[in-house]
Amino acid sequence: MENRNITLFCLLFAGLVLFLMFNQTTDGSKPLFVFQTHQCQSSTKSIKIGPGDGLESALSEASMANKTVIIAIVNKAYVEGDKPMLDMFLDGFWLGEDTRGLISHLLLVAVDQTSFERCKFLRLHCYKLEADGADFEAEELYMSQDFIKMMWRRTLFLKEMLKRGYSFVFTDIDVLWLRNPFPRLTSFNESIDLQISVDKFNGDEWSQANPINTGFYMVRSNNRTISLFEEWYARRNNSTGLKEQDVLNNMMQEGFFRELGLSVRFLDTLYFSGFCEVSEDFEVVRTVHANCCRTISAKVADLTAAIHDWKRFKNLSDSNQTSTLTWTSHVNCEASWKNFNVTLG
Repeated sequence: MENRNITLFCLLFAGLVLFLMFNQTTDGSKPLFVFQTHQCQSSTKSIKIGPGDGLESALSEASMANKTVIIAIVNKAYVEGDKPMLDMFLDGFWLGEDTRGLISHLLLVAVDQTSFERCKFLRLHCYKLEADGADFEAEELYMSQDFIKMMWRRTLFLKEMLKRGYSFVFTDIDVLWLRNPFPRLTSFNESIDLQISVDKFNGDEWSQANPINTGFYMVRSNNRTISLFEEWYARRNNSTGLKEQDVLNNMMQEGFFRELGLSVRFLDTLYFSGFCEVSEDFEVVRTVHANCCRTISAKVADLTAAIHDWKRFKNLSDSNQTSTLTWTSHVNCEASWKNFNVTLG
């Protein structure tokens, strides 16, 4: 009998607790106990460079042991379409030799929300860069005003990286990484401040007569390179009609590199190839840049052909066959220059 009473008492007590938890009082006040639910929300912010901007954590997560990061900048135009340029860029890392692991050291810098969300979806290292009111979502045609503005915004960002003590390899999205370039970049040689690609190689990797291309270069963080980027960016307002690459080339020709004591190496197109001057040796080529090309659609078409050429090379086991292999002509990029002056006008 005593056990029955205890059981009955427990049931009554449990019923009272449930009543208090799920019902309001007669005067409309809240119940004594409430189960609260929390809705998970994902939010992203436009971030300006400065203290507490999130850049330091993004850099440290992507950094190699020697504080070197691979940097690429993307906008909406690079992540949309049937075959986005970003996907083409990542294909190079997948298909290249000893390149897949480099993705963990790649930081994609997005200049708009669409490209930032795409980057996060791909689970890459991502950073959202504040564009200071400018709209960089659309494709910026070569030498248009917005194209020039975006190039200067890029230069400012890279300057900030150097000031934070990070060395970097900057790469345009239209560069295929077909082999790990670091063995050729002598990345641990602290005597070289800047290693930069060229449109056409004159045969001398130390000659400042080489026509530089800022679509692929490695910079070591030190006082000399920080001074270089500060002067480079400072010249933007007195360089109307010039892209940042032209300004840097002018600084070199004026002797500013020598004045700073910079050690600069110009990358041989045999290894760091491009559409301006293609490497003739599939056995040693490291990167292929869709330079000398004006539109994204033309770049995607001709880079697709380049990937097919690379796959064909990888499938050949006979060295005699590979020695005669040539790259497909860049017909789409050549056609992209038609009516160039008219379009700019």
